[in-house]
Amino acid sequence: MIKIKKISNKKLNELFNKNKGILKTNQLKESGFSDREIKKLLINGRINKIKRGYYEIKNNIYSEDVIIAKLFPEAIIYLESALFQYKYIDRVPFETQIAVNKNNEKSKYKINYPLIKIFYIEPKILQIGIDFYEKMGMKIKIFDRDKTICDVIRYRNKIDTEIFRKSIKSYINDKNKNLRNLELYGKKLNIQNKIDKYIGVWL
Repeated sequence: MIKIKKISNKKLNELFNKNKGILKTNQLKESGFSDREIKKLLINGRINKIKRGYYEIKNNIYSEDVIIAKLFPEAIIYLESALFQYKYIDRVPFETQIAVNKNNEKSKYKINYPLIKIFYIEPKILQIGIDFYEKMGMKIKIFDRDKTICDVIRYRNKIDTEIFRKSIKSYINDKNKNLRNLELYGKKLNIQNKIDKYIGVWL
């Protein structure tokens, strides 16, 4: 059995890094840690509990979106968090906003860290415009920039006015925007008239 006092920070870091910064209880046990030793790691502040059965190492080097993708592979980076990823806004959202299937069990998303804001979405809408980006070896789901701007328009009354204006302007000036996708998504989401109102006049 591994003794806590003999486990170096380097070795503990290596163990967590092999698993993208997150380990489950059973993974720690498979690596030789008993329940008592896991508890000691928590008490000594060498690991932190994220939620029941999931742990991260102290001073975790992994970013919040990577941790979220590790915990919830089905989650999609959404709204203001997606806007920040695309550099449409420069203010980091207080909570990472994610979209998930509205039929998923809601209790699974109760975590201590990172802070998340969840949007429960209809499955058919959830499949529109999914893209990916890679970060620290993790593939992270995100809505593409055209679907993201559609979501911004759909949630016009729930988004800060300055964020709305800035994101619309950034999208219009974005050389990577895809107007065919924007039109397609607009029709699927039944918001084509709103797209014409907020974006069409500038194109």
